[in-house]
Parts: sequence; structure tokens; C-alpha cells
Amino acid sequence: MVEGGNISKPDKTEFTECWKTTWKTPYIMRLALSAGIGGLLFGYDTGVISGALLYIREDFEQVDRKTWLQELIVSMAVAGAIGGAAIGGWISDRFGQKRSNLLADVLFSVGALVMAFAPAPVMIILGRILVGLGVGMTSMTAPLYIFEASPARIRGTLVSTNGLLITGGQFLSYLINLAFTKTSWTWRWMLGIAAVPALFQLVLMLSLPESPRWLYRQNKEEEARSILEKIFPANEVDDEMNALKLSVEAEKADEHAIGDNLIQKLKSALSNVVVRRGLYAGFASNETALALSLITSGLNAIGSIVSMVFVDRYGRRRLMLVSMYSPGTCLELNTEQRDWCRGTWFKDGCPSEFGFLAVVFLGFYILSYSPGMGTVPWIVNSEIYPLRYRGIGGGLAAVSNWISNLIVSLTFLSLTKALGSAGTFFLFGGVCVIGFSFIYWLVPETKGLPIEEVEKILESGYKPKLLRAKSKDKTQFA
Repeated sequence: MVEGGNISKPDKTEFTECWKTTWKTPYIMRLALSAGIGGLLFGYDTGVISGALLYIREDFEQVDRKTWLQELIVSMAVAGAIGGAAIGGWISDRFGQKRSNLLADVLFSVGALVMAFAPAPVMIILGRILVGLGVGMTSMTAPLYIFEASPARIRGTLVSTNGLLITGGQFLSYLINLAFTKTSWTWRWMLGIAAVPALFQLVLMLSLPESPRWLYRQNKEEEARSILEKIFPANEVDDEMNALKLSVEAEKADEHAIGDNLIQKLKSALSNVVVRRGLYAGFASNETALALSLITSGLNAIGSIVSMVFVDRYGRRRLMLVSMYSPGTCLELNTEQRDWCRGTWFKDGCPSEFGFLAVVFLGFYILSYSPGMGTVPWIVNSEIYPLRYRGIGGGLAAVSNWISNLIVSLTFLSLTKALGSAGTFFLFGGVCVIGFSFIYWLVPETKGLPIEEVEKILESGYKPKLLRAKSKDKTQFA
């Protein structure tokens, strides 16, 4: 747990340390996996719509004819996620992360059932918004819940389980899409079956406690201690309780000065230099198409496992930088090749004779993306803010993430029509260059650091090693 007080310096934590700890204390993994089902829902929702939309277009002619309606169906879940992320931090702070996750499960289940029985596209859109609200809430509360139940030396690996379940959910969505291609209700099964894991998590979460920090804030010290006793060795519990006491007292003192109003908290968070610097880190046939989707989603899952293995060994910063500098390619189709296509992928394009290269380079891209940018920002986002602003800071970062997703999902089809596939991906490549620069200049390494040490780094302003060396030389010269 990273809550202030005297906590040991980061060591050379490796993947095996996580399994040794969780083998001795399986309760930690139970908490992480139960909360991490939210990541599974997150991944399933982002993956399932690509296959379901192929069959929604067959059932509703207006969806097939109108590109903007397809973009709306895809993007409304992202729009809902923006709202879910925006309120998720406040609900988490006010009512606890457990209740926040339970509400997310209810919203996701209802949304999935609304889509499954939708008589018209407008009801699919409504269901997508409800599912998005649940996804947005769980995208920021699940990593925080796992973070607060994790010893500092293995928290990166444990929070990465949430990332693994996200990619696992995407892989599962493509399997399920493929399984229902021959059924009479195709897309209704694809979208509706998502209610099952949501209800499963709801049942599991009912048996789990609130986070120790939230309980301590509610003056339930004995309950908080009983949870810590299940997480930490007996000789570390008193130190963790003292650390928890110090951090919560400091947090309450700050809140007394700031006030309990949400707007006041938001203004105070944005005026805090640590929070502002922390936010920099947050910002052939249908069946054939679905079968090939398994390749990319499987590679995504493999990449998440790579992240679990290396995130505590080599650090967050290095994985993100390597991830942003990743290979990829796109192939532009000529008119003749487009004419050959009759629904292999979709009506506006099809693979060329070099199409296999697109899959190969897409695989390289995913293997680069998944261990770094696919997983690590969620880890950093759960550990980089001061405790008093953790809910608001995490919510702001999640909102910015979902706004970016909304922009992409609302404009992607239109961009490919206007710029072509190559132009669109070159545009995204430019965004990656900007992202690489932000990470290099602004994001510190947080591997194994207690939260108060992260705060000190951000208070003084992080400088990459190159600039630190130059500053040192100038000082010596002077």
C-alpha cells in the first residue's frame, strides 16, 4: 500500500515477486481479479461492436446507408464513457469504490439487455450510452481499487491484470462474435451476452470489502485494519495503519481548507501543480473478418502479459516510450482492387495482393502498443496523484482519454473517405510523435515509489536524464 509514512525504497521487483506474494496471500489476487472483471467488460464492449455492426447493417437499412449513423452507434458508448468517467471519481470518493463498481455493473447489464432487445437503431444507441456509462466508471475505479489493495513492490503487475482482462475481453468478444455468426439473432446475442460477466462481477463485488483508505476515512478503523491484515504480513500491518492514518489526516485537513463542494475541489485540483503535472501522463465474408480479428486481439492479450512481466522490472516510463515508437503500416487500394471487393471486409475497400502485410505490420503495432500505451497509463493514472485528489485526478484523466476515443470513433470512417487509409494513419502517426514528446519530457518513472515520493518529483518538476545532466554541468561550471 502506498499511503505515506515510512515505506521502503523501491527494489528490483520482478514478475515472479508478484506471484510469490499472491501465492502466500491469495486474498490480494482475489481482490484484483474481482475488480478486474470491470476491465473485461471494458475490453468486451470495445471489441464486440466491430462484429455486431456488420449484422446491424443487414437488419436496418438506414444504418447500412448512413455512415454517420454507424459512427453514432460506435461512438455513443464512448460518449457515455466520458460521462461515466466524469462522475466515477466523485462517486468513488463520496460513496466508495465498491459502490461505484456495483453501479457500473448495473448500468452495463441494463445497457446490454436494452441493445439485445432493441427494435430500432435509436434503442441500440440508448443501450450503448448506458453501457458506456458503466465502462467509463469502471475504467477509473477498477485500477484504483486494485491499487489500494496492492503492496508497493507488486502494484504495477497487479494493476496490469486489469489491462490483461481488457485485452482478454476484446479477444473474448471476437470469439463470441464468431460463434454467433450462424444464429438467427446474431448481433443481439453478441451485444446482450455482455450482461453475464457484469452480473457475475456484481455478485463477486457484493462479497468484497470497501478499500481500506475509504473505510478509514469513514472512521471504520477496525474494518480497515482487518483488510490490511489479509493483505500484508503481520509485522507490516502497524506500519501500514500509521501510514494510512497520516495520509488520511492530511487529506482531511486539506479538504477542510478547500471545502466539500465538487466545483471547489475541481478548481483546487487543477490549481495544484502536482495534479497538473500528473495529468500529463493521463492524456472475404463477415465470418472471415471476425476470424482475422482474433489475431489482433490475441496479440493484444499477449502484449498485456508482456506488460505484467516487465512493468515492475523496467518501469512505466520506458515501456511507454518504446510503445510510442512502434512500427505499423497501411495499404492504399486502387480503383480496380476496390471493384474486386464484394463484401470481403466492407463495401468501401478490400485487401490487395499484399494485404497479408497489413496484418503482419498490424501485429507488430499491437505487440508494441499493448505492453506500453495499452496498459501502463492506467497504472500511472492510479498512482500519480496526491491522495486528496486521486478521485478527481483519475476522473479527469479518464475523461480526456474517452474524449480522445470519441473523436476517433466519430471521425474515423469520414477521415478514411476524405484522406484515404494511408493519410488517416499518417495523421495518427503524427499524434504518436507528439505523445512520445510529452512522455519523454513530462512523465517521471514511478516504479515502486511511495506516493509521497511521486509528489515530491512532480512538485519540483520532472526533468529527463539528459536535461538533468546539462543542469548539473552548468552548476559545476558556474
